Amino acid sequence: MQRKWLRKTIPAYEEIETLSQLINVNASLVTVLLQRGINSFDLAKKFFRPSLAELHSPFLLTDMEKAITRLNDAITHDEKILIYGDYDVDGTTAVALVYSYLRSFYPNCDFYIPDRHTEGYGVSEAGIKWAEENGFRLIIALDLGVKAIDAVVLATEKKIDFIICDHHLPGTNIPNAIAVLDPKRSDCNYPFKELSGCGLGFKLMQAYAQSYRKEEELNEYLDLVAVSIASDIVPIVDENRILVHFGLQKLNERPRPGLKALKDIAAAKGDLDVTGVVFTLGPRINAAGRVAHARGAVELLISKTEDEANQLAEKINLKNNLRREYDLSITDEALAMIDGDEKLRRAKSTVLFKNTWHKGVIGIVAARCVEKYYRPTVILTESNDKITGSARSVRDFDLYEAINSCSDLLEKFGGHKYAAGLTMEKTNLVAFQQRFEEVVSQTITEEMLIPVVEIDVPIQFDSMNDKFNNILKQMAPFGPENQKPVFEATHVFVENNLANFKERHLRFSAGQVGNKSIFNVVGFDMIQYYDQLTKGGHFSMAFTLEENTYNGMTTLQLRIKDLIFE
Repeated sequence: MQRKWLRKTIPAYEEIETLSQLINVNASLVTVLLQRGINSFDLAKKFFRPSLAELHSPFLLTDMEKAITRLNDAITHDEKILIYGDYDVDGTTAVALVYSYLRSFYPNCDFYIPDRHTEGYGVSEAGIKWAEENGFRLIIALDLGVKAIDAVVLATEKKIDFIICDHHLPGTNIPNAIAVLDPKRSDCNYPFKELSGCGLGFKLMQAYAQSYRKEEELNEYLDLVAVSIASDIVPIVDENRILVHFGLQKLNERPRPGLKALKDIAAAKGDLDVTGVVFTLGPRINAAGRVAHARGAVELLISKTEDEANQLAEKINLKNNLRREYDLSITDEALAMIDGDEKLRRAKSTVLFKNTWHKGVIGIVAARCVEKYYRPTVILTESNDKITGSARSVRDFDLYEAINSCSDLLEKFGGHKYAAGLTMEKTNLVAFQQRFEEVVSQTITEEMLIPVVEIDVPIQFDSMNDKFNNILKQMAPFGPENQKPVFEATHVFVENNLANFKERHLRFSAGQVGNKSIFNVVGFDMIQYYDQLTKGGHFSMAFTLEENTYNGMTTLQLRIKDLIFE
């Protein structure tokens, strides 16, 4: 699929020169810093040298004082506390963090994860009933609950209090809980709005520790916060950047037994970065809730011995293998449905339904369909005699608003601009398919239907060396809103060793006209360019710079994002 290259604005020469001299950093990397709002020595120092002392006060969150007062009251009076969380990575890491920390000094607590298939997302009636039957007086809800108005009313009737920690956008009304911690509340002045659900659980424990214990106790749990931030695809800026920086250190140097077991079973080599977490740990933790019950993920994350963790990790890995089988087979079916139907191929959206598709992987399948056809996509299946589904979007298109335009056909829906979930009666399927396509066709632009490669700065091969790379590495952790810089080099040519491997990928060494440096280049899923490259000639290359270790030797390598032939 042809991609559009979107080149970011280059700052004024004077700005680049001034900051470059102040911090003694290459002009190309200074350009990237300026593009990301880092335009002074002090901001650069904070960026390159994150500090836990820079975390915002948890008491800036609306209702925090109420939350820790009620929590301390429960602990003082030996009440049973239930930690209730979502079944995805963010929810299970949040539960593991809050439960493990509280259990380290207060044994009268337990945790609850709703069943994805029988209870669905959110605070369920079944969960509240279980809490009542087991004598819980306080529920701490993590990564969910900001729309659980009826559930909180039901719990209150049963003499159960709620503290809600949620990072999703609230509805018009806030649940009548003891405390609702959500930086996205309109009446919340917390300076950073993009915490993960686990991050909010951390802030609650941070406030409690500052008031009643020692704050440094919480450093032990930063690996869980880092896994949640990476896996939930929240922006890695501001407070999240600090938490991920120190969380990855903990994960790589002294991980808790559960995460170490997952790293080992995934055969993860070297230190994990954000991408490593997303592709090795995240899917395995998620798999527990997708094809079985997510309680298993929490049990792994809170395990105290390596033997226990290894046994639980093995079980979760088997579930991940099963999840992968479902994912691949359903993706193949979905793509075949589009390929075999001219109307679907020509549509501006994709809405597919099959009643036997596994509910736990349809979000992954939707994302895969977007990769192939690059348009708003909804994948639907049958669950509990309803039709339920997951939706994914493309750059700049507001998926949530499009689904909201079909709300009269839906029983419930939720999500944000780029991802959403929905449920409807079976009788509304055809009407929804038609309406969604109409809405998308009327609101999406042709530009939105073209995938984009964002380019930070043009560069010469000779300027990239070990010193350049060492500074680049200090710009990590990379992720949303602080992506690894993408460079553009023009007049590039194949020096030698052009090869394809696995009939999908490219490998060659490249030079650049007017430069002496030669770099090894790899292009994953770039086989479509192989024939053109065999003809010689020059091309422009969008790429990232990375390290490649082979036979104990580490060298710099360029990873292709896209090519344009000159």
